[in-house]
Amino acid sequence: MALEMKHAATDLALLGRALVDNRDLTFWERDTRTLPWFFRRARRRYRRFADEQLRPFALEADRDPEGFDPLPIIAAASRAGLQTELMFPPIGTLRFLHGLYAIGLAACLKTEELCAACGGLGLALLAHDLGVAPILLSGDLGAMWRWQWPIYRSIRRDEPKVMAFAITEPSAGSDVEETDGASKARLMTRARRADGGWVLNGRKCFITNGAIADYVTLFAALEGEGVESWTCFLIEREMPGFSVGRKERKLGQRAADASELVLEDCFVPDRNVIGRVRGGWPINRNVLNFSRTPVGAIAVGIARGALEQALDFCRSTELGGRPLAHYQEVQLALAEMMIRVQAMRATVWHAARSHIPYQAMSSVAKVFCGDTAVEVCSRAMELLGDHGYLHGRGVEKALRDARLNQIYEGTNQINRLAVIEGQWNAEVMGGQEL
Repeated sequence: MALEMKHAATDLALLGRALVDNRDLTFWERDTRTLPWFFRRARRRYRRFADEQLRPFALEADRDPEGFDPLPIIAAASRAGLQTELMFPPIGTLRFLHGLYAIGLAACLKTEELCAACGGLGLALLAHDLGVAPILLSGDLGAMWRWQWPIYRSIRRDEPKVMAFAITEPSAGSDVEETDGASKARLMTRARRADGGWVLNGRKCFITNGAIADYVTLFAALEGEGVESWTCFLIEREMPGFSVGRKERKLGQRAADASELVLEDCFVPDRNVIGRVRGGWPINRNVLNFSRTPVGAIAVGIARGALEQALDFCRSTELGGRPLAHYQEVQLALAEMMIRVQAMRATVWHAARSHIPYQAMSSVAKVFCGDTAVEVCSRAMELLGDHGYLHGRGVEKALRDARLNQIYEGTNQINRLAVIEGQWNAEVMGGQEL
């Protein structure tokens, strides 16, 4: 059919031929060519890094997360400038044109490429940006200089630092990621005023990179108050009273640890408060509005990885003397997966092109991509049959990895409520167009 279309195009007049695109380009390449030149170059650079540094270790890191050390990969990412791209020089490596055009799109391009190679290792690298985000989005210039400059300086000396972000507690999970739920959440991590600072007690759980983080942006309510008093504190690993508790054994994205953080009379000086005292809730909402679109991009990458594995399998595996890919039923299944991955990427790119992300669209990207990735990975498992259950193929890993996207950064149910909340805040339902 491709040859017939090409031959048919040659029979058109000159103008008609100019309106027909018969180049043999993949969706990935075509989408890349729609980007500004600086993003085209960045996307190819991210893909090259992922292929060289993540893909060779993906199965090993998933098989034995306790025995696998992610720090060499984090160091490589730091040397490549991937861990400091949220800040402009002299305290970061954010390129001027990236920030001018859409910093969120740059983050999503990087996210998809890393997670197409490995959802777990990609998350381990991306969680650092999430830890940095409260400092940036607080608007606290003093905190940016006070903390980002030494982190950047260490990275330049090839001494990478890792940050983590901590809001989830044993009795307050996704409810603290939605307004109504947060107002009723049972917050256990508390901060008590002390001379020159604050004494923190409590626990955080399921904290990505919690076991290896040098710094944690952690949210705590003030003693005797609720979520309206939430304050963001920067916890340093060596602080007395701070320790790492249980490290969870996860179903998917296993290369990135999910650990419990314990605070027992941990003294945090005033200089470690990020933003204002009682200013943690708006910082948290800002972070989620920015981060949920890249979380959608994580799902795009995982689904794309599963699709690529399914394509390779169907081309190389024969049934009845010819490759599986030559059967129309298989072609229909592959086409459906391609359609869904394209729709996911289009949703993420649309959301990410906003200079300032807004709640409803960020949650749309997170929900749609998280749910669709599970569907794509499940279809890939069906195409591979018994081979899909084999760890070495990577498809069962993709399905396990994709499942987490429906849970973290607020469950998809919570994010659906965030979509409604965002629209109700903007218009009266039924009274105006949606």
